Amino acid sequence: MTAKTSTAAPQAPDAAGHAGEEAVLDVGPVAHGGHCVARHEGRVIFVRHAIPGEKVRVRLTDAADDAKFWRADVIEVLEASPDRVEHFWHPADSRRAWGHGHPPVGGAEFGHMTLARQRSLKADVLAEQLTRLAGFEQLPAAWAGSVEAVGEKYDGGTGLGWRTRASFSVTPGGRLGMHAHRSNQIIPVREMPLASGAINALRLWDLDLQGIERVEVAAPANASRPLVLLAPAPGTKDKRLRAIAAEVPGDVSVAAFDALTGDVTQLRGRTWVQESAEGHDFRVTGEGFWQIHRDAPGTLVGAVTEFLRHGDFLHPGAVVADLYAGAGLFTAVLADAVGETGSVLSVEGAPGASRDARKNLHSAPQVEVVQGRVERVLRQKPRNFDALVLDPPRAGAGKAVVGQLVASQPRAIAYVSCDPASFARDLGYFRRSGWDLAGLRAFDLYPHTHHLETVALLAPAP
Repeated sequence: MTAKTSTAAPQAPDAAGHAGEEAVLDVGPVAHGGHCVARHEGRVIFVRHAIPGEKVRVRLTDAADDAKFWRADVIEVLEASPDRVEHFWHPADSRRAWGHGHPPVGGAEFGHMTLARQRSLKADVLAEQLTRLAGFEQLPAAWAGSVEAVGEKYDGGTGLGWRTRASFSVTPGGRLGMHAHRSNQIIPVREMPLASGAINALRLWDLDLQGIERVEVAAPANASRPLVLLAPAPGTKDKRLRAIAAEVPGDVSVAAFDALTGDVTQLRGRTWVQESAEGHDFRVTGEGFWQIHRDAPGTLVGAVTEFLRHGDFLHPGAVVADLYAGAGLFTAVLADAVGETGSVLSVEGAPGASRDARKNLHSAPQVEVVQGRVERVLRQKPRNFDALVLDPPRAGAGKAVVGQLVASQPRAIAYVSCDPASFARDLGYFRRSGWDLAGLRAFDLYPHTHHLETVALLAPAP
């Protein structure tokens, strides 16, 4: 590694270390988290915006002398991978952004490579996590080893325009922006190519957002009324919030929300959106969870039901549960499958999402909606489950929940995960409890980012 001092303003060595310096690196394999690994003289450097096999010049961004590893962004490509392409979004292009004196925004960290290479690297990450955290010595036979493309009939193979939800910050000057990776710096934006046309059509970057700290936007794929959520800064008056709401164009609902409590206050229109999937409509209030990719609900429901039906775990009369159920996407489809002779226990910890689930599922007598922690509810309501559907947050279920799931003795579990590390960790807990991985599919529901979604079928070992 060669390095030279940056022309950036000097910082105290104990605070910044070598941050701001440049180095030339040979890029190694991809790692979980959206970066690649480079090494020099025992020092590990996690490099973003690179591709394995490249030689690059980087700017060190986190590089304290006593740190176990450093972080860096690519600012120049000296030997390019054949899979490198021009980035589709200038604010997220590391080379262009640093050329203008600031870091790139987050959210499109794989946009510099072909979609095929993105999916190949995501498959590498999943395989590595299964080996390191789940304890597989080689690629499990239950997985074909690939990450499947989703939504190409809508985006023409570009991987753009798939987000039906987007989150923005606000600059000190009141302009719409996004944070740089691992930074408090907010970069102004005037487009979001991964977001749907309905979100970009709002042109929120034209508004004066002074008094707002964060903006969340939901524009359902069914073309129903979008919702703009405004998180006010401390001290912002209601009059100011209503003035901003009045400036949002079109037939759009606007609400204020408390980022800590999730409480939502109506400013204009509704405080919720209506989503549609698999023949059902779903009310989702405020920041309530819904899959971001326009095709994710159908894709995930299809994978889950295919796994469960193939093993005869899902049929009329079956007893099933939907855990971390949110507004009830899986619950509604499970209720259809088990019919009125079966039963579905729907469990969600967030009070707002649980209220939405009650509204969405009120006409399904075979469904019981319970708000509470998954492990507590399973202890209080023991049943002979044919199957459980598990869709936890990014942090995964965890050891205690896995223990309770195993103790409830279902015939099978369909596990939906948006994080390969927490999924592999939980899978390791299941395997040590005598369960097997019976099926696994991986989906590219987040093109141009490092994220992926998996659906697994777990069953007790014979």
